[in-house]
Amino acid sequence: MAKKKPKQSSNTIATNRRAKFDYHLSDHNEAGLQLMGWEVKALREGKVNLSESFIQLHQGEAWLHNCTITPLKTVSTHYVAEPARPRKLLLHARELAKIFEAVNQKGYTCVATNLHWKAHLVKLDIAIGKGKKDHDKRDTEKQRDWDRQKQRIMRNG
Repeated sequence: MAKKKPKQSSNTIATNRRAKFDYHLSDHNEAGLQLMGWEVKALREGKVNLSESFIQLHQGEAWLHNCTITPLKTVSTHYVAEPARPRKLLLHARELAKIFEAVNQKGYTCVATNLHWKAHLVKLDIAIGKGKKDHDKRDTEKQRDWDRQKQRIMRNG
């Protein structure tokens, strides 16, 4: 009798934690990904790195770059797997137009924030981000430290 894998409590595959630190995020969207079979199997095993990824808009399409999906050892020997190949994002024309308009403003970019399962499909959360300055990043760190200290004080006092 084959053993079943324990079910994950969360549907999150990977998150880009640097995105919240480096950008002021707004206008979130959910996009599908055009993947190959070996990539889906690797995602089920959690072999993905989203931290260095970015989204490039080109000729009316959105592409995810630098998202590394490490192939499993069981990938066919006659097929060459490209771990960091660009992957097409599947969005409606209306959503693409809205993203193009936002990104064309000075200082704004499109950032991948979260990769997750939605039923049997892989979805990518994307957001419009405006780069933070160094002093904004320091303020974020100070606020996070202060919140942590408040929690400690509330628990102990």
